[in-house]
Order: sequence, then structure tokens, then C-alpha cells
Amino acid sequence: MTEHQLRELEFQIARYRRLEREVTDPLAACLLHSIIEDLEAELRRDTADWHGLRD
Repeated sequence: MTEHQLRELEFQIARYRRLEREVTDPLAACLLHSIIEDLEAELRRDTADWHGLRD
């Protein structure tokens, strides 16, 4: 993943976090939270790859 793609992923996570704070439907909030967790896990994995920390 390129540095630009990593930044885009960070931007996407921030957007979903903002939506999660604004949403009033509990199911929607739960789904958004799940999406955020998945994206954060992807970001951690790809950041480790980017820095050469992963085998």
C-alpha cells in the first residue's frame, strides 16, 4: 500500500468516526463501529508492512 493509500484510509476512518458520533440509530452505530474496527485493523497491518515491521 502506498503512502497516499494509507492517508486515504486514515481519512476514511475519520469520516466513519464522525458518522458514528452523529448517528442516532443504535444498529447503524453498531455497524459503523464494526466498519471502523475493520479499517483500523487494516491500517495497523498496512502501516506495519509500510515500515517493514512485518515478516
